Amino acid sequence: MKPTQLTRKLKNSTLPETLTIRLHRAISWLKSAEKQEDNLDLKFISLWIAFNACYAVDLNGISSKPEKAKLRDFTSSLVQYDRTRLYNLFWEKYSGPVRVLIENKFVFEKFWEYNRGEAENYLPAFNKSIATALNCLSKENIEGLLEIVLERLYTLRNSIVHGGSTFNSKLNRAQLKDACNIMQLLVPIIIDIMLENSQHDWGEIAYPVVK
Repeated sequence: MKPTQLTRKLKNSTLPETLTIRLHRAISWLKSAEKQEDNLDLKFISLWIAFNACYAVDLNGISSKPEKAKLRDFTSSLVQYDRTRLYNLFWEKYSGPVRVLIENKFVFEKFWEYNRGEAENYLPAFNKSIATALNCLSKENIEGLLEIVLERLYTLRNSIVHGGSTFNSKLNRAQLKDACNIMQLLVPIIIDIMLENSQHDWGEIAYPVVK
């Protein structure tokens, strides 16, 4: 679903104010991503902010949990409401950008821990992660597969946002391209699921509109 379609659907929906603000912000960053087709760095950053806008919560609430725990709570709710659409996305894309991203060591956090001398080896954990992802797909464990994919994306996000890569670098084009291909399909689905399930408490927004 295109950002313009999501905007139209949002305008025609009656949602709680905080959810309306949350999704309006997310869609605005999706629109930004559409304008960055020639720049993967800025496209990925826009897509990640759109995703983050969907799940970031009040700093006095659930945000006391580790980031991965917050993500897990959020994705569990998404899967609860639309397992089929999310599974179909990963099933269709697993032979392409999803599999390639999962099998890319440069977006596996333990690989970097190994290179920083913080771990003796990363290969056993890396191979186990790849096998687990395939197993999740075959058993339709969308929660497990989504968690692995988001972990890879989060590692890529960290490397860019924390200054760990050069702007427009040739070294990370492959993983950025795969990440963008996944997120530009995944994020609109997430927004649409939230639109269609406004009765769920998606949390308070961390930065409300103050006039």
